[in-house]
Amino acid sequence: MIRSANLRSTFLQDEVEQYLYELLPERDEVVSEMERYAAEHRVPIIGPAVARLLALFAQVSGAKRIFEMGSAIGYSTIWLARAAGPKGKVYYTDGDPENAKRASEYFRRAGVAKRINVQVGDARELVKKTPGKFDLIFNDVNKDQYPDALRAALPKLRRGGLFITDNTLWSGKAARPAAPDDAATLGIQEFNRLVYASKELYPVLIPLRDGVTVCRKQ
Repeated sequence: MIRSANLRSTFLQDEVEQYLYELLPERDEVVSEMERYAAEHRVPIIGPAVARLLALFAQVSGAKRIFEMGSAIGYSTIWLARAAGPKGKVYYTDGDPENAKRASEYFRRAGVAKRINVQVGDARELVKKTPGKFDLIFNDVNKDQYPDALRAALPKLRRGGLFITDNTLWSGKAARPAAPDDAATLGIQEFNRLVYASKELYPVLIPLRDGVTVCRKQ
């Protein structure tokens, strides 16, 4: 696959990371096409290594109702929909109608369109408005919005459910003092403090790719 800058880790030696990606099985035609499109058009995606982790958590937790905050072209959405199975429901959200249009076509071609509810708008507001609670919420919105995303999502997550967030090491910038005008890094740092201080969550930050934080609601 094309390992674009988006898929390179700051934390692993390059040969180790290359080894990890070479171990991964080939993806199907649709997912592979999405990876190529993302690399060519600089669209951020989680990539297959993190996607497998996300799918595994969905499978072992038995998640059937999944809400995705910030879905872009729907790469992670397809992995989640497949992991949830034919009885699962995944809520896709993105602020860009063109992203949603492209994602919907990928969903149709991947054979999972019936499992996915496509919504366009601010994920923080959409998660509040969507009825019911969720087994798993995946957070990948704009990084300055991470603290607000946590506050919006937590009441909608069932007890025992998983709240998973991407980019929580932010190319290593989360570990260093942030400039006052670096809203993205400041947002991630505040988010990391909040989840580890929360009495409602049991978090683990995994240094895979750009950092993935997995929280279980107590």
